Amino acid sequence: MARVLVVDDDDLLRETVVLALERARHTVHQAGDGLTALEVLDRESVDVVVSDIVMPEVDGIGLILAMRKRHPRLRVVAMSGGGRTRNMDFLRMASALGAHATLPKPFTPDQLLAAVNAALNAPDKP
Repeated sequence: MARVLVVDDDDLLRETVVLALERARHTVHQAGDGLTALEVLDRESVDVVVSDIVMPEVDGIGLILAMRKRHPRLRVVAMSGGGRTRNMDFLRMASALGAHATLPKPFTPDQLLAAVNAALNAPDKP
């Protein structure tokens, strides 16, 4: 099973994702924003990060860019409901910047686990 970091500023959604991943026997860490996520990555070994895109402090795009520099082999699942600007395609942008899998909100636990597995088994991003 994988070591997963879940990053989302929505406490209820983050806890729901954490529970789904723990039920699938993953070891899970969590953070409420990208800045805290970077701090967690400095002290914890993680296989995959499941991150929202629209967040305060460091958003998901900034987090992906920082992770690609600091942890280039780290797997990333980007998730988003589009935020207040639903006209931007955040998930396509996240994929172009290094996310290995994307997950549009809302999603089911099965879709979450499929995205995590896809990221874990994806080839390295250039």
